[in-house]
Amino acid sequence: MRIGELAERTGVSVRSLRYYETEGLLRPDRSGNGLPDVHEADIARVLLIQLFYSAGLCSGKIAELLPCVSGDETHLVPSRG
Repeated sequence: MRIGELAERTGVSVRSLRYYETEGLLRPDRSGNGLPDVHEADIARVLLIQLFYSAGLCSGKIAELLPCVSGDETHLVPSRG
């Protein structure tokens, strides 16, 4: 799916999604033409990022936490990562 569809499905602006990418919070694959190609799992990741931001965390702290949890915005579980 394209980044615009991810924006629609998560309610997060394309601009914010691009910011997440520059901060290393979101790492979409790239298609042959260099455009971001996101997957279903990225939806949960974006919602998790939003949850952490709403808790007052900065992008640096979020980047540290993301490898340590899995789940979605309603149910987080520790990860072995």
